[in-house]
Amino acid sequence: MSLLITDSTPKRNGFYMPAEFAPVQKVWMIWPYRTDNWRQQAIPVQAAYAAVAIVIRQFCEVSVLVNADTLQSCRDQLPDDIEVIAMPSNDAWVRDIVPTFLIDNYGALRACDWIFNAWGGDYDGLYSPWDDDGKLAERLCEQLGIQRYRTDDLVMEGGAFHVDGEGTVLTTRMCLLSPGHNPHLNEPQIEDKLKDYLNVEKVLWLDDGIDPDETTGHIDDLACFARPGKVVCLFTDDPTHPFYAAT
Repeated sequence: MSLLITDSTPKRNGFYMPAEFAPVQKVWMIWPYRTDNWRQQAIPVQAAYAAVAIVIRQFCEVSVLVNADTLQSCRDQLPDDIEVIAMPSNDAWVRDIVPTFLIDNYGALRACDWIFNAWGGDYDGLYSPWDDDGKLAERLCEQLGIQRYRTDDLVMEGGAFHVDGEGTVLTTRMCLLSPGHNPHLNEPQIEDKLKDYLNVEKVLWLDDGIDPDETTGHIDDLACFARPGKVVCLFTDDPTHPFYAAT
């Protein structure tokens, strides 16, 4: 039986994304393996990911998704109390491609499955193919038995927005209005979709991010809600810094 919900939205069903600073039950990671963008056959970055996972495990559960051909190597580098699950991916940018998990006021769990096209698709995407990354949210929801909502025409990644859990989302025009993301949608139409699928009332737009050539200006490079009404943001007062103008 399909777990896809096609006749409603999170807002209509009372589900919302909790705040960035809310307590976390589990952190998901994707094991890096590509040798075209990770140096030395990805060995140093795998050691770094393992170290990060071990630190996080002190505070919450950790699950690592890994391609089947690197499953044993990943398992050997992690302690037994970190879960390792075989699931194909094209790269390791977990926040952008895993589902956006949603909760309601009664403790139920659902998820949003956004359209992913490697940050720009054929227009200015970073890599091809991205088919496994694009299917990962669906596959993970099926593995976990979690009902999911799928946006039919909104291209978005997890790093493109931040929420405060109280009805406000922060994002950038550079990203969501870019030709490689949603040229078929205008700003009010995107706002309506964010409100429906994240169950928010207010969308705060920043014009630009700091990485137009990579994620096309993700908000998670620039600013994040730290608590209700408080945003931590990147800043420099050095006019020679490459991010001075943007910040």
